[in-house]
Amino acid sequence: MENTEKTVEILNDLIKIHNDRIAGYEKATTEVEDPELKELFTKFIGDSHKCKLALGTEIQTYAKDIENTTSSSGDIHRTWISVKTFFTGHDKKSVLEECEFGEDATQKAYRSATEGDHLPAYLIDMLTEQDVILKAAHDKVKALRDAERASVS
Repeated sequence: MENTEKTVEILNDLIKIHNDRIAGYEKATTEVEDPELKELFTKFIGDSHKCKLALGTEIQTYAKDIENTTSSSGDIHRTWISVKTFFTGHDKKSVLEECEFGEDATQKAYRSATEGDHLPAYLIDMLTEQDVILKAAHDKVKALRDAERASVS
């Protein structure tokens, strides 16, 4: 029973980080003018919705409730919250820097979730697959940020 509770807690934490990630990218799309960047951020929002759906499905198999909120506690979750409040009046480089900071937090959350022996192997496999998508998003944001820095210099 204790392991089940820990599994559900981990999955709910990941749902919260995705809710925060979605809110952060929704805010970012209102702050940038670049249509390609808006499209990319919209794709990232869609990726997080897909991850949330898979996580929620797993939680329901344990007959537990999904905590479908943004987070109000925890350092990792607060990172995305600070990202979504940062944007107002900032340039493309700043927006990308803050998005990368949030993506770093997402990566940390996934690393934390897959460490230890709380999750069954099939869930670690699922989270690893999700992490590949999220790592690609992180790397894309970082590459765009680096390119933006180079063009500003």
